Amino acid sequence: MDKVIFSELTDEELIIEKKKLKKRKVINALLIGFLAGIVAVGIVSWSLGSKKNLIAFLLPMLFPIYFIYLIIKKSKKDKDLEIVLKERNLK
Repeated sequence: MDKVIFSELTDEELIIEKKKLKKRKVINALLIGFLAGIVAVGIVSWSLGSKKNLIAFLLPMLFPIYFIYLIIKKSKKDKDLEIVLKERNLK
């Protein structure tokens, strides 16, 4: 996928990108909340369980934590769009 240079876009294209950004933020927040819930339930069930096997706990918990990291890392790339929107007073 080509990297979009937001400063070269017109105002109409930036408004469309702004709408996409808003949807992405909502979806990312829902995904992070869902994955954080999985981690929380895993921690509680592990702490209340009788067998405390650390490896059996860490392996399933690494996947949601890794996906949360990826979502946060990807959302930092949207800062460029927000900067251009603020410069053009489209926010």
